[in-house]
Amino acid sequence: MPTYRDEVVVLRTHKLGEADRIVTLLSRRHGKIRAVAKGVRRTSSRFGARLEPFMVADVQLYQGRNLDIVQQAESLGSYGAEIAVHYDRFTAANAMVETADRLNEAEATPQQYLLLLGGLRALALGDHASRSILDSYLLRAMALSGWAPGLDECARCGAPGPHQAFVAQLGGTVCGDCAPVGSVRVDADTSTLLRALMAGEWDVVDDAPAGSIGAASGLIAAYAQWHLERGIRSLEHVSAAPEPQRAEGTR
Repeated sequence: MPTYRDEVVVLRTHKLGEADRIVTLLSRRHGKIRAVAKGVRRTSSRFGARLEPFMVADVQLYQGRNLDIVQQAESLGSYGAEIAVHYDRFTAANAMVETADRLNEAEATPQQYLLLLGGLRALALGDHASRSILDSYLLRAMALSGWAPGLDECARCGAPGPHQAFVAQLGGTVCGDCAPVGSVRVDADTSTLLRALMAGEWDVVDDAPAGSIGAASGLIAAYAQWHLERGIRSLEHVSAAPEPQRAEGTR
């Protein structure tokens, strides 16, 4: 069976037997990979520390029938140490890798790999608020998977915006005619922040009001979890956002 090399981000690990681990990787060219790393739990392991969550590595793998086997691992980015010592960074990183792990094989593209890599690097550097980095990642990951939220036009009928209601089930912001009763209200500052998070306009994101940051985070979490069809458990540990207001009289 052939061997191959790739750049990977380690998403999660599971113990296997006395000394081995199963590692789940998001790779640059081969999508998601599940592989056995033999002997990495021994203190004498040559590359155990290079295969921990949030690590970036150049790996050589042997292609197996069910699980591949890690033969070599060279560190490319050691982000785990800087992330792990800050609770906000650690919880945001866990939510990001959990989201990446939810991608099916067709969605695990080189663009998704680069997006996750950039998000983890930004968390390690701490240049922006961890929750904002996570929110931007979630929006872009959804967009790369074909689920970009409608932020400028009504997600249901296409009417030009801006609109003041957000419905995750309908695909983003919607006009008054399409919004069901009880739809979440979105003010102008929150709408601006959502677009900035999607576009990576960090000067706008960093200057956003605290209330808008909390409201946007709640909307993004609801949107991502709806399209992933189940909750992102790690989001429970990320700093809570204020409850969004409900639009009065919205039909």
